[in-house]
Amino acid sequence: VPEQPALGTTDYAFEMAISNIRYGEGVTKEIGMDLQNLGARRVCLMTDKNLFQLPPVKAALNSLAKHGINFQLYDKVRVEPTDQSFLEAIEFAKKGEFDAYVAVGGGSVIDTCKAANLYASSPAAGFLDYVNAPIGKGKPVTVPLKPLIAVPTTAGTGSETTGVAIFDFKELKVKTGIASRAIKPTLGIVDPLHTLSMPERVVANSGFDVLCHALEAYTALPYNMRGPCPSNPIHRPAYQGSNPISDVWALHALHIVAKYLKRAIRNPEDREARANMHLASAFAGIGFGNAGVHLCHGMSYPISGLVKTYKPKDYNVDHSLVPHGLSVVLTSPAVFAFTAQVHPERHLEAAEILGADIRSARIKDAGLVLADTLRKFLFDLNVDDGLAALGYSKADIPALVKGTLPQERVTKLSPRPQTEEDLAALFEASMKLY
Repeated sequence: VPEQPALGTTDYAFEMAISNIRYGEGVTKEIGMDLQNLGARRVCLMTDKNLFQLPPVKAALNSLAKHGINFQLYDKVRVEPTDQSFLEAIEFAKKGEFDAYVAVGGGSVIDTCKAANLYASSPAAGFLDYVNAPIGKGKPVTVPLKPLIAVPTTAGTGSETTGVAIFDFKELKVKTGIASRAIKPTLGIVDPLHTLSMPERVVANSGFDVLCHALEAYTALPYNMRGPCPSNPIHRPAYQGSNPISDVWALHALHIVAKYLKRAIRNPEDREARANMHLASAFAGIGFGNAGVHLCHGMSYPISGLVKTYKPKDYNVDHSLVPHGLSVVLTSPAVFAFTAQVHPERHLEAAEILGADIRSARIKDAGLVLADTLRKFLFDLNVDDGLAALGYSKADIPALVKGTLPQERVTKLSPRPQTEEDLAALFEASMKLY
């Protein structure tokens, strides 16, 4: 058969990879049966100290006990994990010789569990082997992993659907991560009862992550404009650029956020709103888990990594931290005003979904329309007034830019390429929002 003509420099295909998802009120009680069905003999249950006291973990423990599952508990997961906290969990996993994992928590817990599973399954690997380039070596994962059941307790990261694990690399003061389809959970248990224990600001910041996952996935560089074209499918990245399947999930998630996020924040008893945001989180996870995110996320990593003294309301932590969803959303007005030159119609469509009246809007104003819509959305929800409210000033901009530069895995998916000067201007525009 004659060879196909030589492939171009950009990709020509995309893949769809997601975890199995099970959704329903009270579905956590099935975990013990799932582990029995898998023939699991030694299970690692990961969570964090706060969650250990709350109903989601109790429900999981009850199910394990009822079905006679032999497990060990690891509750030392750090909220916003670091390379050190990952290494401690990895050490625990290696010693335990587990044949299955259960993660009950937000993105921090699920991501830590993914890393523990990966390195325990690949004991000869050095820590930086699988970490994204240019910080790590970004090697493809070729070892088989153990089954991992993820039980998200926040409506935010969508980590139960994706092959991504994010952490703070302390030495460089930047966030980076591991991205490989091989580390995605075997099963995501989406139990909306778990969102009822989330405090107001946790609901808000988790919801902002969903909002940005959807917006960034929908406006990302199209998959067939992303280069280089991989020489082997194992090298095709998990984040491929916007594509027709991810678009469906991202847009659907955006519609749900527009309808339910404010309700979920304002009324903790609004079970319909909280259940729908839990679904939106999974939908947006499927969208961005394959399309990727771009500048809001790329710039968020140094915002979180360089935090000085900021401690958010409603988070019971002993260290300064900027919640991930907050670090992502604060740059969103500036970012989408900047990226809208490319695919302005998508930016305008997103603004309309979020409530803007675009009947008289000009296509060249798409970025400003979306930026204004986002500002109003954030103002209505009492969000801190920009990066200055988190303790940053103009003097921090060079360090913030420097922390963004290694995030090429996501910044290169921006539909509009950016220089260091562009990034500095975006950070400056995000110092104050209102």
